[in-house]
Amino acid sequence: MELGIRGKRAIVCASSQGLGRGCAFALAEAGVSLVINGREPAQLDRTADEIRRATGVEVIPVIADIADPAGQAALLAACPRPDILINNNGGPPFRDFRLLDRTAMVDGLTMNMLAPIELIQKVIDGMAARGFGRIVNITSISVKMPLAGLDLSSGARAGLTAFVAGIARTVAGRNVTINNLLPGYFDTRRLREGFAASAHRSGESESALAAREMASIPAGRFGNTGEFGQTCAFLCSLHAGYITAQNILLDGGLFPAAF
Repeated sequence: MELGIRGKRAIVCASSQGLGRGCAFALAEAGVSLVINGREPAQLDRTADEIRRATGVEVIPVIADIADPAGQAALLAACPRPDILINNNGGPPFRDFRLLDRTAMVDGLTMNMLAPIELIQKVIDGMAARGFGRIVNITSISVKMPLAGLDLSSGARAGLTAFVAGIARTVAGRNVTINNLLPGYFDTRRLREGFAASAHRSGESESALAAREMASIPAGRFGNTGEFGQTCAFLCSLHAGYITAQNILLDGGLFPAAF
């Protein structure tokens, strides 16, 4: 399907690997020029080269921490007039909520709620003035299905979800949409690191933990970053202009609800 966004410009946060990388690749395949972002220079440069070779689009890598205002400024200096913004960031590590001090809680809120809001503030009026904008926030299945130990991540992402719900409706008439993608279990480094940490705590093997989690998913597998990216690219397309303020689960059927 031709997505109708060839020649548009996108900022894709935390896109050197994982779900962000999947979104960057899918947008590039649709002809979108990219600013991609990460904090590991070698990994970021590899991803930029891979996308350029595969698609031929312009890719500008920016080393930055998007939770830092200076990092946000660096992204916008590389792409001052983005048509598309993909908000993404790693979440706080697994931790019992009793061990969270105020500093850890503020850091978690900054990573997964405040930084995305700040970036939206910086780009949304320009999108509305130009008559096109697509904002996608990568949150988590834990917004709908909270997981003990990831309470800070769940709370911050749920806060972002509520915050943007009203905003999305104020700009829909200017062809600017804001939607959220809620990933379940995807085969990423973060997932594998989570299994490694759980194995260390429990003494169970990583493979056994992974097999048990996979068995709980009706689809019988973990998601892959390519399919996640294609869903993201569709939400950024001309065809998705009537979809806004939605929370779209990509979880293989894991969350057991009709609505």
